[in-house]
Amino acid sequence: MGERRAMTGLSTKKCEACRAGAPLATPDEVSRYMQQLPHWKIVEEDGIRRLRRTFSFKDFRAALAFSKKVGELAEEENHHPSILTEWGKVTVTWWTHKIGGLHLNDFVMAAKTDALLVP
Repeated sequence: MGERRAMTGLSTKKCEACRAGAPLATPDEVSRYMQQLPHWKIVEEDGIRRLRRTFSFKDFRAALAFSKKVGELAEEENHHPSILTEWGKVTVTWWTHKIGGLHLNDFVMAAKTDALLVP
């Protein structure tokens, strides 16, 4: 059900061009967006908050195919994540490099990443 909500909200948005100095998502925005992304967590790495989710697959081939879909989505939206592809799993991490943290774009892309699982 949580993924269905994400598909009708954040995943329908487009990434907006982000510039250095753009505002980080506020705590209220983060809370509101995370309600639509129940499978994602916020992690802090090198002092930067990021969105992260690990997806499970039956084998390496399926994981690699999903990684390719995420890469194609990133190119379409011109917003690029960290993607770690391993046997049976893919870990995707979104954050906005230019502002060193979380922007609306990251939540949009997390929702769009979830939507890639729906046939």
